[in-house]
Amino acid sequence: MSSEAGSEVGSAVGSGAGAPSEDHPPGDAGMQPQAQPETPPEPAPLLRLRDGLPAVVDTPDALHDAVRRLADGSGPVALDAERASGYRYSARAYLIQLRRQGSGTFLIDPIAFVDLAEVNEAIGDAEWILHAATQDLACLREVGLRPTTLFDTEHAARLLGYPRVGLATLVETILGQSMRKEHSAVDWSRRPLPEAWLEYAALDVEVLRELRDVLAAELEAAGKARWAAEEFQYLVGFTPAVRQEPWRRTSGIHKVKNRRALAAVRELWSERDGIAAERDVTPGRLVPDAALIAAARAMPTDRGALLGTDGFHGRGARRYADRWVAAIARARDLPEGELPPVNQRPDGPPQARSWADRDPVAAARLAKARAALAAMSETEQVPVENLLTPDYMRRVLWAPPEGTGAQLVERVGDRLTELGARPWQVELTAPILVDAIEHPDVPAAEAERTDPED
Repeated sequence: MSSEAGSEVGSAVGSGAGAPSEDHPPGDAGMQPQAQPETPPEPAPLLRLRDGLPAVVDTPDALHDAVRRLADGSGPVALDAERASGYRYSARAYLIQLRRQGSGTFLIDPIAFVDLAEVNEAIGDAEWILHAATQDLACLREVGLRPTTLFDTEHAARLLGYPRVGLATLVETILGQSMRKEHSAVDWSRRPLPEAWLEYAALDVEVLRELRDVLAAELEAAGKARWAAEEFQYLVGFTPAVRQEPWRRTSGIHKVKNRRALAAVRELWSERDGIAAERDVTPGRLVPDAALIAAARAMPTDRGALLGTDGFHGRGARRYADRWVAAIARARDLPEGELPPVNQRPDGPPQARSWADRDPVAAARLAKARAALAAMSETEQVPVENLLTPDYMRRVLWAPPEGTGAQLVERVGDRLTELGARPWQVELTAPILVDAIEHPDVPAAEAERTDPED
């Protein structure tokens, strides 16, 4: 009996609550048998390399051997890439891992070669297996690796409704093996790479083929194989969107209230970005965002005042102090007409929270569509953002095409396709958006306020 249980019994007896009765004869004291503590489950066995740790491919002879063996292998190719996010400005790959049946695992150092076109030729049109493909495709293309078809285990898991889709979680949930992830955020640009890091990297492709096969069977059984095929084909040509005015994402920019100070944020951010690109370091390692905001608000005019500003300390602040001061001076000298607006001009509809004031009918359309998509998400066991990109929905509902019935369904479908929705998404969601457009359920008070006769 635990001490906690004992104290509860002692308290009851001391108060007379445990006196014998017909329902609780002497010796029972009204207590139920104590539940035994559950035995903690055995930890999943640790995933280990089947073929041992391969040597890093970083010479022409080693690459030639890898190319030959990859070409002689069979079936899909598991790939992964390691970048130095948080340490380097570029998003280039500093290690590329490949594994193929009959070939084994290869750890290729892309920095040692002009490109990896030979590897791409050896793979040919074989299917690539990746986890979270959008994170790696750009850096793989940079070295000449381009898929013709792929299978994304993370995206497949999302379509199947898995609540957590990280690689280690899926490997443990589906394959019953655990993975160490302690080296996920290390500096992969370091040379030589420690053996423990290389083993971690090799394990990332060790069981991708097995994971892919289980997920593919589950997609087929769930009637979602076509959905996945369309998603994967879309990913083959995926390129990250170019951010407009990326300087506006500076942390703490909401504290900057006037256009002149915003111009200073922009100039400082651009100067820091240029220096970071020159040195190939993460911008925040030069000076943090908080320092840019503090300087933009204080507008120091000389080196001494700048280095007295919050956050402007350390080697990056001192070494480039003259450039930071010059950036602020450029902002100070800008004509009024060239100062940035306080709010970014959207290239699409306004933020959803402002719809009720700006267009109550559009707000009602959005509310109805969101509710219907949330219900469909539950039914289909697919995250709502994977059913339809929220931005696509907002663009259609803010300025819907004209028409009614089947004609409107077709026009909404065409618009979704133009925006990038896949056919399976259009089939499922276009009728929902059309219903919201035709029957927006505007509250009576809002309907009166927007009556055209008023």
